[in-house]
Amino acid sequence: MAGEIVLEAADALGIVRVTLRHPGRLNAMARAMWRELRTVFEGIQADAGARCVLVQGEGEAFCAGGDISEYPAFRFDAQKLRDFHEIEVWGGLSAMLECEVPIVAAIRGACMGAGVEIASCCDIRLAEEGARFGAPIARLGFPMAPREALLVARSVGDALARQMLLAAATFDARALQASGFLAEVLAPPELQDRAEKLARHIAALSPQAARLNKRVLRSLFERNTAQTLDGQAPTAMVSGLEDPYAYADSREHHEGIEAFLAKRKPRFTDDAH
Repeated sequence: MAGEIVLEAADALGIVRVTLRHPGRLNAMARAMWRELRTVFEGIQADAGARCVLVQGEGEAFCAGGDISEYPAFRFDAQKLRDFHEIEVWGGLSAMLECEVPIVAAIRGACMGAGVEIASCCDIRLAEEGARFGAPIARLGFPMAPREALLVARSVGDALARQMLLAAATFDARALQASGFLAEVLAPPELQDRAEKLARHIAALSPQAARLNKRVLRSLFERNTAQTLDGQAPTAMVSGLEDPYAYADSREHHEGIEAFLAKRKPRFTDDAH
């Protein structure tokens, strides 16, 4: 079954619910889902009745990453790869970042790669004790796209981001709480109730103050970093690379994805570049 972003319009309290849904794939983000994510959050931004957004994954996972089954169709072509990250993925993430309605994430189970990126766009993050976090894409032979890496490093902290990306390390919820990424870690039965209570509390506050606070916070961050997250800075400036997608047709990129889909261990050799 194809994945989708399920939107429940603002209720009487102004709470909007957004659910990542991809049955059988732990809510992994398909390409169409990134486009839907952008449309959904652009709509929320324009909705004067929205006072808080609650983001969660369907079932027992938040989001296990990207839908790797789609990757062979586009990732080995540099222009298609660039369009995927710069238009589709960043389009969805930037719509979340630019949304001035407070966003609460309720995270359970796997929160990997794309899941960490989506959670990084939320304002307050809650997680259950059993949640796991990481971005082990080094096992797939490719790096995180520049602006996505900047977003994650800002959110989880430099040390954890380096371990996620360079050592393919995964972490439990307590480690992410210690880093400041998570506001609270709760027992599984308590997560949903706590997230709902927090959403109701935020929705009862001044929506004007919330929108203005989010504008100020976004402005302060962009003013105090050399690269912006609002889509204005060229990707090359963020990454320091002339072409951060030149690896598209590399042997390691092919090998990592092909090995994953074949359910075998990848073989990265010295001449595989």
